[in-house]
Amino acid sequence: MPGTLPVPLEIALPQGWQSAPPEEVGAPHAAFVALHMASRGQGFVPNITVTGHRLDGSSSLHGLAEESVRRLRENVGAVKVVKRTEVGTSPAPGLIDAPGIVQNLRIQATVNGQPMELAQSQFLLVLESERQRGERAEIEIALTARTSQLQDVLEDFQSFLSTLRPASPSSEG
Repeated sequence: MPGTLPVPLEIALPQGWQSAPPEEVGAPHAAFVALHMASRGQGFVPNITVTGHRLDGSSSLHGLAEESVRRLRENVGAVKVVKRTEVGTSPAPGLIDAPGIVQNLRIQATVNGQPMELAQSQFLLVLESERQRGERAEIEIALTARTSQLQDVLEDFQSFLSTLRPASPSSEG
């Protein structure tokens, strides 16, 4: 069963991307997965995953970023943090106005029995619940691609992030 987000979000997929059932594409804990359809048949399909969970206590953004790297090392393989940057209020229309971290990673993984170097760009943010004072949630949005594919899909990922916003009460199902 796919994961759920503790805070409902609205997003728009860039052209050429298609949502996929998380459990069918090997991301059972994700709430949402999108695949870059033009890259099918190239050994690895770039993907965007969205996961989230409620936060207990006062987790720091850097602690959350380290935890994400630790999970990847446990589940996938060697991970190198290439860059980590704190972000805040964005002038981009639509981008959620919340503190966050962007981290770029290099991952040594085995995909379909083949060693592969992957690049992952993660956007981690902490949202406060509008309904429950003091309740916080972590949202992690990640683009994963072969290192050689990253430049081809990075602009799409940035476009995807620019559409991210809390779901309006009327759009929640």
